[in-house]
Amino acid sequence: MKREHNYFTTIRWTGNQGKGTSNYKAFERSYIVSVDNKPDIHGSSDPAFRGDRTKYNPEELLLASLSSCHMLWYLHLCSEAGINVIDYTDNAHATMVETPDGGGRFSKVVLNPRVTISDSSIIERAKKLHLKANEFCFIANSVNFKVDHNPTFNSQ
Repeated sequence: MKREHNYFTTIRWTGNQGKGTSNYKAFERSYIVSVDNKPDIHGSSDPAFRGDRTKYNPEELLLASLSSCHMLWYLHLCSEAGINVIDYTDNAHATMVETPDGGGRFSKVVLNPRVTISDSSIIERAKKLHLKANEFCFIANSVNFKVDHNPTFNSQ
């Protein structure tokens, strides 16, 4: 049986300053992402593309999606394997390369999870689960670039 999940968002441009897109500098790149019964996300383009640095940009949101998907799978797999994770923080990094025609693509993503587990004797087992989490991550399986992992571990 094929299981299918559907997701819905509403994106509303809020950057019309009265002249629409009459020229490149006439409008803001601001928008709101809405999902029913959830707080709105205020977004903009990257500041390099005339965006508002105080708002989330699509590139940051893609990186956050990769990082959080990996984390959620990792925590799930650890719970099944009897590995008690106490703390998890990921300082993820992505590199996007612009193409001569003005487009671009992500060339590199590195997740840097810092994981604290309760038992230092199973760190090697805990490390291996990062590879398995990557195999299951819906977002990582949907992108056309490699997602690398550089985990570090502490124990309590």
